[in-house]
Amino acid sequence: MKSLINLLSIFAIITLTSCSSSEVPVDGPDTNPPVAKVTYEKDVKGIINGSCATMNCHDDVSPTAGLALTNYTRVRNAAENGNLFGRINSSSNPMPPTGLLPSSIRSIISQWRADGYLEE
Repeated sequence: MKSLINLLSIFAIITLTSCSSSEVPVDGPDTNPPVAKVTYEKDVKGIINGSCATMNCHDDVSPTAGLALTNYTRVRNAAENGNLFGRINSSSNPMPPTGLLPSSIRSIISQWRADGYLEE
């Protein structure tokens, strides 16, 4: 009986160690998480409020050139139908007038456009 158990043990070891799999592991859902889309509320609003919709510029009190950039609808309209992208990227007539925003900041606003002007 002992030799039968030994023989079965050897057979099991040989069988288990000779098994192989040609399957390639599939990446799980956390391996390549989706890239978050740029939204007005999360990414753009703070940039506009800090650089454009300031006192004596594009605020609601006395908006320069009649352009208030104080909410999603107004900023999106300026981006789609106005000159927002031209001015934030202009080296000769930049907005804000103190100089171009850093390219990393401008790229966030450009990505907002590429992502479809998402609000939230």
